Amino acid sequence: MPELPELAALAAFLDTQLRGAVVTKVQIVSFAVLKTADPPFSGLEGEVVTGVRRFGKFISLDADGLHFVFHLARAGWIRFTDSPTDIQLRMGHGPIAARLNFSGGPGPRGLDLTEAGTKKGLAVYVVRDPSDVPGIAALGPDPFSPGFDVDALADILGSSSQQVKGLLRTQSVIAGVGNAYSDEILHAARISPFALAKSLDRTEVQRLYDAIHTVLGTAVEEAHGKAPNQLKDTKRSQMRVHGRTGQACPVCGDTVREVSFADTALQYCPTCQTKGKILADRRTSRFLK
Repeated sequence: MPELPELAALAAFLDTQLRGAVVTKVQIVSFAVLKTADPPFSGLEGEVVTGVRRFGKFISLDADGLHFVFHLARAGWIRFTDSPTDIQLRMGHGPIAARLNFSGGPGPRGLDLTEAGTKKGLAVYVVRDPSDVPGIAALGPDPFSPGFDVDALADILGSSSQQVKGLLRTQSVIAGVGNAYSDEILHAARISPFALAKSLDRTEVQRLYDAIHTVLGTAVEEAHGKAPNQLKDTKRSQMRVHGRTGQACPVCGDTVREVSFADTALQYCPTCQTKGKILADRRTSRFLK
């Protein structure tokens, strides 16, 4: 699933490519992907793109006051071309969920939203204001927003009995962080993924705050300026523990371990994060706190 760094790069890329272009055609290839009915998506056609922004894990394309907002979910991505086709797509066929064509500005452009696999989660909204999207309205603070300082993080953690791994992934608490970067942040902060949020002392809170900004900040810098087809490889190349089960931790050399759940998994280093203890591999087990 794309997270804050990749989505920031996608938003910047699309802003550069599409600002000033005119939306010429919008096709919603799967009605399940469209979550709104008013205003109609056809209202985007003929409007000029005035900017593209990221809100948490959402991207909003502003077409002169109408906003085409999308969430790529777990298996969604974008396909961008400067040689678009005007062919009419068949409903429900292939990986394309939506297609937008553009003219003017920097020249013809095409944007496909694609989704792999059978478990569909990609979502599209056409709204008059991004805050009309429920997921955006419910977002917590962005890690790079001015008000998100170490005291704000301490307040969030101190009021929660949730395990810190889950808390970092909760979009209504902190916007933009998902499974991969929460693994990386906790490894950098030397904190167990199953530590209770409110149990962290001030030193641990400071380490976690620093790790959030270091890990995400480095990833944002690495992703900036890259085309969409390069971002997945860039993300994978930076991971120290996430997706590296069985490999050596680059910090201490211990073996990276995994905890598996029904539809996801996390990775961690026992030496760096859990004082050498191996975490149980099921949600209902007695986890290390």
